[in-house]
Amino acid sequence: MAKVFTKTKMLTDVPFHYCPGCTHGISHRLVAEVLEEINAEGHVVGIAPVGCAVFAYKYFNCDMLEAAHGRAPAVATGVKRVNPNNIVFAYQGDGDLASIGMAETVHAAIRGENITVIFINNSIYGMTGGQMAPTTLEGQKSTTCKSGRDLTVNGNPVKVAEMLATQDGPAYIARVSLHNVSNIVKAKAAIRKAFRCQIENKGFSMVEILSTCPTNWGLSAVASMDFVANEMIKKFPLGVFKEV
Repeated sequence: MAKVFTKTKMLTDVPFHYCPGCTHGISHRLVAEVLEEINAEGHVVGIAPVGCAVFAYKYFNCDMLEAAHGRAPAVATGVKRVNPNNIVFAYQGDGDLASIGMAETVHAAIRGENITVIFINNSIYGMTGGQMAPTTLEGQKSTTCKSGRDLTVNGNPVKVAEMLATQDGPAYIARVSLHNVSNIVKAKAAIRKAFRCQIENKGFSMVEILSTCPTNWGLSAVASMDFVANEMIKKFPLGVFKEV
Protein backbone atom coordinates (compact mmCIF):
# COMPACT_ATOMS: atom_id res chain seq x y z
CA MET A 1 0.00 0.00 0.00
CA ALA A 2 1.32 3.41 -0.93
CA LYS A 3 2.18 5.65 2.01
CA VAL A 4 0.55 9.07 1.51
CA PHE A 5 1.51 10.76 4.77
CA THR A 6 4.36 10.41 7.26
CA LYS A 7 4.84 12.29 10.51
CA THR A 8 7.68 14.75 10.21
CA LYS A 9 10.90 13.78 11.92
CA MET A 10 11.09 17.28 13.39
CA LEU A 11 8.40 16.30 15.91
CA THR A 12 9.04 13.84 18.73
CA ASP A 13 6.71 10.97 19.62
CA VAL A 14 5.57 12.69 22.83
CA PRO A 15 1.74 13.11 22.79
CA PHE A 16 0.53 16.71 22.79
CA HIS A 17 -1.09 17.91 26.02
CA TYR A 18 -3.41 20.41 24.32
CA CYS A 19 -7.18 20.47 24.82
CA PRO A 20 -9.42 18.83 22.17
CA GLY A 21 -10.06 21.30 19.37
CA CYS A 22 -7.03 23.46 20.14
CA THR A 23 -5.01 24.21 17.02
CA HIS A 24 -1.60 24.49 18.73
CA GLY A 25 -0.97 20.95 17.52
CA ILE A 26 -1.60 21.94 13.90
CA SER A 27 0.75 24.90 14.30
CA HIS A 28 3.46 22.64 15.72
CA ARG A 29 3.11 20.24 12.81
CA LEU A 30 3.30 22.99 10.20
CA VAL A 31 6.41 24.53 11.75
CA ALA A 32 8.05 21.12 12.06
CA GLU A 33 7.22 20.12 8.49
CA VAL A 34 8.68 23.34 7.14
CA LEU A 35 11.86 22.88 9.20
CA GLU A 36 12.29 19.41 7.71
CA GLU A 37 11.58 20.61 4.18
CA ILE A 38 14.20 23.38 4.40
CA ASN A 39 16.75 20.89 5.77
CA ALA A 40 17.07 22.68 9.11
CA GLU A 41 17.72 19.50 11.09
CA GLY A 42 20.88 19.84 13.17
CA HIS A 43 21.10 23.63 12.98
CA VAL A 44 17.80 24.93 14.29
CA VAL A 45 17.07 26.27 17.78
CA GLY A 46 13.59 26.99 19.07
CA ILE A 47 12.55 29.18 21.99
CA ALA A 48 9.57 27.91 24.00
CA PRO A 49 7.15 30.37 25.64
CA VAL A 50 5.37 30.55 28.94
CA GLY A 51 1.75 29.67 28.28
CA CYS A 52 -0.13 26.77 26.74
CA ALA A 53 2.90 25.91 24.59
CA VAL A 54 5.29 25.92 27.54
CA PHE A 55 6.15 22.26 26.84
CA ALA A 56 7.07 22.92 23.21
CA TYR A 57 10.58 21.71 24.02
CA LYS A 58 9.10 18.22 24.45
CA TYR A 59 7.49 18.25 21.02
CA PHE A 60 9.96 19.81 18.58
CA ASN A 61 12.80 17.46 17.71
CA CYS A 62 15.50 20.12 17.85
CA ASP A 63 17.45 22.11 20.40
CA MET A 64 15.04 24.18 22.49
CA LEU A 65 15.41 26.77 25.21
CA GLU A 66 12.78 27.94 27.71
CA ALA A 67 12.51 31.73 28.01
CA ALA A 68 11.03 33.73 30.85
CA HIS A 69 7.49 34.94 30.17
CA GLY A 70 7.53 37.22 27.12
CA ARG A 71 11.30 37.18 26.66
CA ALA A 72 11.51 34.70 23.78
CA PRO A 73 12.54 37.31 21.15
CA ALA A 74 15.35 38.51 23.40
CA VAL A 75 16.57 34.95 23.96
CA ALA A 76 16.24 34.20 20.24
CA THR A 77 18.29 37.32 19.48
CA GLY A 78 21.12 36.09 21.68
CA VAL A 79 21.04 32.58 20.20
CA LYS A 80 21.10 33.94 16.63
CA ARG A 81 23.89 36.43 17.27
CA VAL A 82 26.08 33.80 18.92
CA ASN A 83 25.77 31.55 15.85
CA PRO A 84 24.21 33.29 12.84
CA ASN A 85 24.31 30.01 10.92
CA ASN A 86 21.57 28.58 13.12
CA ILE A 87 17.92 28.92 12.16
CA VAL A 88 16.24 30.37 15.24
CA PHE A 89 12.53 30.65 15.97
CA ALA A 90 10.37 31.79 18.88
CA TYR A 91 6.96 30.20 19.41
CA GLN A 92 4.64 32.40 21.50
CA GLY A 93 1.01 32.96 22.44
CA ASP A 94 -0.76 36.31 22.64
CA GLY A 95 -0.40 36.72 26.41
CA ASP A 96 3.30 35.94 26.15
CA LEU A 97 4.07 38.01 23.05
CA ALA A 98 1.53 40.83 23.04
CA SER A 99 1.35 41.59 26.77
CA ILE A 100 4.34 41.01 29.02
CA GLY A 101 6.60 40.45 26.00
CA MET A 102 5.47 43.37 23.84
CA ALA A 103 8.67 45.37 24.39
CA GLU A 104 10.91 42.44 23.45
CA THR A 105 8.79 41.76 20.37
CA VAL A 106 8.72 45.35 19.15
CA HIS A 107 12.40 46.05 19.68
CA ALA A 108 13.54 42.77 18.08
CA ALA A 109 11.43 43.74 15.07
CA ILE A 110 12.72 47.32 15.01
CA ARG A 111 16.32 46.09 15.14
CA GLY A 112 15.56 43.74 12.27
CA GLU A 113 16.88 40.72 14.16
CA ASN A 114 17.22 37.82 11.75
CA ILE A 115 14.86 35.53 13.65
CA THR A 116 11.42 34.05 12.97
CA VAL A 117 8.52 34.45 15.39
CA ILE A 118 5.49 32.17 15.31
CA PHE A 119 2.71 34.08 17.10
CA ILE A 120 -0.39 32.14 18.20
CA ASN A 121 -3.36 34.47 18.62
CA ASN A 122 -6.32 32.79 20.31
CA SER A 123 -7.65 36.05 21.84
CA ILE A 124 -7.42 34.88 25.45
CA TYR A 125 -5.03 33.76 28.19
CA GLY A 126 -5.30 30.01 27.84
CA MET A 127 -3.03 28.33 30.39
CA THR A 128 -3.78 30.63 33.32
CA GLY A 129 -7.55 30.31 33.28
CA GLY A 130 -9.13 32.31 30.48
CA GLN A 131 -8.44 35.93 31.42
CA MET A 132 -8.80 38.80 28.96
CA ALA A 133 -5.76 39.11 26.70
CA PRO A 134 -4.48 42.07 24.66
CA THR A 135 -6.15 40.40 21.68
CA THR A 136 -9.54 39.65 23.26
CA LEU A 137 -12.29 40.91 20.94
CA GLU A 138 -14.77 43.63 21.78
CA GLY A 139 -17.67 42.01 23.61
CA GLN A 140 -15.83 38.72 24.04
CA LYS A 141 -16.27 37.33 27.54
CA SER A 142 -13.47 36.09 29.76
CA THR A 143 -12.93 35.41 33.46
CA THR A 144 -11.79 39.02 33.94
CA CYS A 145 -14.44 40.67 31.74
CA LYS A 146 -17.52 38.58 32.38
CA SER A 147 -19.78 41.00 30.51
CA GLY A 148 -17.44 41.15 27.54
CA ARG A 149 -14.53 43.40 26.64
CA ASP A 150 -15.61 47.04 26.96
CA LEU A 151 -13.53 49.34 24.76
CA THR A 152 -14.22 52.34 27.00
CA VAL A 153 -12.70 50.46 29.94
CA ASN A 154 -10.25 48.00 28.40
CA GLY A 155 -9.24 49.67 25.17
CA ASN A 156 -8.98 48.07 21.75
CA PRO A 157 -7.54 44.66 20.90
CA VAL A 158 -3.95 45.06 19.73
CA LYS A 159 -3.21 44.30 16.08
CA VAL A 160 0.36 43.06 16.32
CA ALA A 161 0.91 42.31 12.63
CA GLU A 162 -0.29 45.74 11.50
CA MET A 163 1.76 47.50 14.18
CA LEU A 164 5.03 45.74 13.38
CA ALA A 165 4.51 46.23 9.64
CA THR A 166 4.82 50.00 10.14
CA GLN A 167 8.44 49.63 11.29
CA ASP A 168 11.53 49.54 9.09
CA GLY A 169 13.17 46.46 10.65
CA PRO A 170 10.77 43.64 9.79
CA ALA A 171 11.19 41.87 6.46
CA TYR A 172 8.09 39.67 6.47
CA ILE A 173 4.88 40.02 8.49
CA ALA A 174 1.79 37.92 7.77
CA ARG A 175 -1.41 36.78 9.46
CA VAL A 176 -2.96 33.40 8.71
CA SER A 177 -5.61 31.11 10.19
CA LEU A 178 -6.14 27.42 10.87
CA HIS A 179 -9.94 27.26 10.75
CA ASN A 180 -10.14 25.12 7.60
CA VAL A 181 -7.97 23.07 5.27
CA SER A 182 -7.38 25.75 2.64
CA ASN A 183 -6.20 28.20 5.28
CA ILE A 184 -3.97 25.58 6.89
CA VAL A 185 -2.26 25.19 3.50
CA LYS A 186 -1.83 28.98 3.28
CA ALA A 187 -0.49 29.06 6.83
CA LYS A 188 2.20 26.56 5.99
CA ALA A 189 3.23 28.61 2.95
CA ALA A 190 3.54 31.72 5.13
CA ILE A 191 5.64 29.86 7.70
CA ARG A 192 7.91 28.58 4.94
CA LYS A 193 8.30 32.11 3.58
CA ALA A 194 9.16 33.43 7.05
CA PHE A 195 11.92 30.86 7.51
CA ARG A 196 13.14 31.46 3.97
CA CYS A 197 13.39 35.13 4.82
CA GLN A 198 15.70 34.26 7.72
CA ILE A 199 17.82 31.94 5.58
CA GLU A 200 18.27 34.77 3.09
CA ASN A 201 19.34 37.12 5.92
CA LYS A 202 16.57 39.61 5.22
CA GLY A 203 15.77 40.25 8.88
CA PHE A 204 12.88 39.83 11.31
CA SER A 205 9.89 37.75 10.23
CA MET A 206 6.66 36.95 12.05
CA VAL A 207 3.64 34.84 11.21
CA GLU A 208 0.57 35.56 13.33
CA ILE A 209 -1.70 32.51 13.43
CA LEU A 210 -5.36 32.81 14.44
CA SER A 211 -5.98 29.81 16.65
CA THR A 212 -8.76 28.31 18.76
CA CYS A 213 -9.29 27.90 22.50
CA PRO A 214 -12.48 25.83 22.91
CA THR A 215 -11.99 25.33 26.65
CA ASN A 216 -11.72 28.98 27.63
CA TRP A 217 -14.11 30.20 24.95
CA GLY A 218 -16.73 27.75 26.25
CA LEU A 219 -17.37 26.42 22.75
CA SER A 220 -17.19 23.08 20.99
CA ALA A 221 -14.29 22.38 18.65
CA VAL A 222 -16.50 22.98 15.60
CA ALA A 223 -18.03 26.16 17.03
CA SER A 224 -14.53 27.41 17.82
CA MET A 225 -13.52 27.10 14.18
CA ASP A 226 -16.64 29.06 13.27
CA PHE A 227 -15.72 31.74 15.81
CA VAL A 228 -12.34 32.20 14.14
CA ALA A 229 -13.92 32.39 10.69
CA ASN A 230 -16.86 34.62 11.59
CA GLU A 231 -15.55 36.81 14.42
CA MET A 232 -11.77 36.84 14.74
CA ILE A 233 -11.02 37.46 11.08
CA LYS A 234 -13.28 40.53 11.14
CA LYS A 235 -10.94 42.16 13.65
CA PHE A 236 -7.74 40.47 12.52
CA PRO A 237 -7.89 40.26 8.72
CA LEU A 238 -5.68 37.72 7.02
CA GLY A 239 -2.90 38.63 4.62
CA VAL A 240 0.68 39.74 4.17
CA PHE A 241 1.32 43.09 5.83
CA LYS A 242 4.96 43.51 4.89
CA GLU A 243 7.35 41.74 2.55
CA VAL A 244 10.72 42.93 1.37
